[in-house]
Amino acid sequence: MDKFWIAFSAIEQVDSPFVQRLYNYFGDIEKAFNATQSELSKIEGLSVKKAENFLKQRDKIDPDKVLAEVINRGIKFYTFENPSYPLMLKEISNPPVVLYYKGNIESCNLERAVAVVGSRKASYNAKESVEKILSGLEGTDICIVSGLASGIDTTAHRCALKHGLKTIGVIASGFDYTYPAANKDLYREIEEGGGAVVTEYYPTFEPLKFRFPERNRIVSGIAYGTLVAEASLKSGALITANLTLEQGRELMCIPGLITNPNTEGIYKLLKNGATLVTCASDILEALNWEIKPAEQLKMDLSGLSVDEQKVVETLEIEEKGFDEISSQTGINTNDLLIILTTLELKGIIKQTTGDRYKKV
Repeated sequence: MDKFWIAFSAIEQVDSPFVQRLYNYFGDIEKAFNATQSELSKIEGLSVKKAENFLKQRDKIDPDKVLAEVINRGIKFYTFENPSYPLMLKEISNPPVVLYYKGNIESCNLERAVAVVGSRKASYNAKESVEKILSGLEGTDICIVSGLASGIDTTAHRCALKHGLKTIGVIASGFDYTYPAANKDLYREIEEGGGAVVTEYYPTFEPLKFRFPERNRIVSGIAYGTLVAEASLKSGALITANLTLEQGRELMCIPGLITNPNTEGIYKLLKNGATLVTCASDILEALNWEIKPAEQLKMDLSGLSVDEQKVVETLEIEEKGFDEISSQTGINTNDLLIILTTLELKGIIKQTTGDRYKKV
């Protein structure tokens, strides 16, 4: 049945509500795709013009061919019927009929997803605030969702990668396009281990202007809450904030300089009841989440050698330099270099600045 979902999504002139209406009426995606004009005319409230337009475009689509095009590009996907389709996204009023993705969305904990949005022309202060807040989530299984645009989106994704958090980038085009082009490396970093890049659009669909606000409903819809870093009164971030409220999700805002026009939307949202966020714990409290300790994050500390255990215990409280670790553990320089490298590869410790190390 996948090919009929893909075939629907390959028709630029039809949208998700149209497909959902047909699917709900027929109860079968193949029957919906192959419906006759007579059958479509019996669907209450369905515009005759929309039905005729669909039939005209459908006759140009070969379901087997469009499915093959997706597979040949190495693109994975969830159709609306797939049991792995994100549950939170399924609950919104207008869920995408297909969610295409690259990367490993399965590695992302979608039960701990929070969206981060804001201005494309973000101030240094806003970017710094996002960095401060997201760094406080390091060591958790929280997934950061954003729109892979410039400004706050890019900052959120890069902060997530920097602090070992999974991240999902939702784009407003098919995978034949990279927008903005400056984020080409960021796309790759996310796809190669940092999480996943996702879209509802068939690979050949361009990043047209109207698709960006459409994309926003997925950014907020896949998450339990949205954190807004900067937003003017007329901005995509404010659209996402309103979608968050419509979807019944938690809306959170980072305060900024009152002299910055990009904070006018922020203070409007705060006055209307959005949660004020200045640190990571504010997000956890707003969403009623508890940080999962390392053992719950499947950090396997069993099977370590005696010397490896000594190093981990030394870093239990605070980060330390190489000489401190060597002195406290009594391990010689050559052996310690090997142990530190091994523990880093296992994800148990990480190097910070210079020759200093800390436990993850």
